[in-house]
Amino acid sequence: MSATPSKLLLIDDDARLTSMLSDYLGAAGFEVAAAASLAAGREALKLEHFDLLVLDLMLPDGDGLDFCRALRGDAQTRRLPVLMLSARGEPMDRILGLELGADDYLAKPFEPRELQARIKALLRRLEPEAGADEVLRFGRLEIDLAARMARLDGKPCDFTGHQFDLLVVLAQSPGRVLSRDQIMDALKGHPLDAFDRSIDVHISRIRALIEDDPKSPRRVLTVRGAGYVFARKQDADGGS
Repeated sequence: MSATPSKLLLIDDDARLTSMLSDYLGAAGFEVAAAASLAAGREALKLEHFDLLVLDLMLPDGDGLDFCRALRGDAQTRRLPVLMLSARGEPMDRILGLELGADDYLAKPFEPRELQARIKALLRRLEPEAGADEVLRFGRLEIDLAARMARLDGKPCDFTGHQFDLLVVLAQSPGRVLSRDQIMDALKGHPLDAFDRSIDVHISRIRALIEDDPKSPRRVLTVRGAGYVFARKQDADGGS
C-alpha cells in the first residue's frame, strides 16, 4: 500500500459489524469512514474523495442496487470501485449486482480477512504500472493503459475498474483463446469466484459498450467450452 492510507467508505446499518470492520481495516492501514444509511453515504461522497466503497444492499432508506446504479450514472463517482455486501448470496443476486456496476460482491457472513483481501485486490488495479503508457488501437476502439480509459470513436466507455482490466487482458492477447482460469490468473488473483458467472456478466457489459453497432462484427468472441478471444482486426472484419 502507498504511504498515504487508502480511504474507504463503508455504508451499512449494522452498527456492530461497522464498528468491527472499521477497527479491523483501520488496524490494517486503511482510513475508514462509516455511514448507516444511503442518505448519509451520499452526503459523505459529496464532501470527500474515497478510494473504494463497501456497500451493503439492504439499508433502511433504500436498496443498495439502486444506489450503485446511480453512482455509475454520475461522472463524479462513475469510476469509484464498489464492493457489495449482502446477506442475499444467491447467484442471481451476485449477477445483478455486477450487472449494475459493482466490481465485487461478498455474501454475509464473511471473514474480515477475505474482505480485506478483496479490497486490496481492487485497489491494486488503481495503481499505474511502470511504463504503462501504451495505447492499444483496434479500429474504432482505443485502450489507453496509462489513463485506464477505453474510448470508442473518441468517446469514453463507461467501464468499471474490473471491466477495464478484463478488457485489457483480452486485448493484449488478440486472436488467442483465454480460458476463465487463464483470465483469473492474468487478473492477478481477483477474488471473484472463477466458477460462477461473474466473468460472463462483465464480458456482456464490455460487449454492450464496444459493440454498439449490430451490423459490425463482434470484437469479443465466445469459444464454446474453451473461453473467450479478442478478435484480431482481420477476424473481426471477417465476422468470425
